[in-house]
Amino acid sequence: MKERIKVAMSIGKMEVSPPSNEELLKELIELYAESIKRLAYTYVKNWSAADDITQEVFIKCYEKMEDFRGDSSYKTWLYKITRNKCKDYLKSKWYRSFYPTAFMQERIGNNEFSIEEHVINKLDDLELSQKVLALPTKYREIIILYYYEQLKMKEIEALTHLNVDTIKTRLRRGKKMLQKKLERSGGNE
Repeated sequence: MKERIKVAMSIGKMEVSPPSNEELLKELIELYAESIKRLAYTYVKNWSAADDITQEVFIKCYEKMEDFRGDSSYKTWLYKITRNKCKDYLKSKWYRSFYPTAFMQERIGNNEFSIEEHVINKLDDLELSQKVLALPTKYREIIILYYYEQLKMKEIEALTHLNVDTIKTRLRRGKKMLQKKLERSGGNE
């Protein structure tokens, strides 16, 4: 079952005997829920809101599953829904009256390091994550999709409807801005 869905997703089309919408939704949730939640967080900077948006994304996915044309992969389609839900959230009256204060959670690293190295690495990761989240949205979005979500340029193009050259420019400018932020913070210590 999983292989059929993965194959169908990789080519963006359904097979002759596709799984039911419920089975497909369950598989999509298993495959993409965490990455969608992380993507939502990069926009809204609040884990609770990211959870809510993730649920809304899969509700919308289920409602529109019959309309999926297969022009892109399911992953790209879900990321586009996520992006739109996040933008709606950021425009909402609720968001404008609420100041998000949560920061990106730290990822647990490799256990081969000493405690000191582990703490330093986690602090570096947290600092980098905070610097990425502090970038303007148009740069932050591209950096996260490319480096964190590991999407290809063509997938980012399909998701954002931006020209590949624009994506490359934003990626380059975002990296420069990030480098300057990191250099400034390194000089203060």
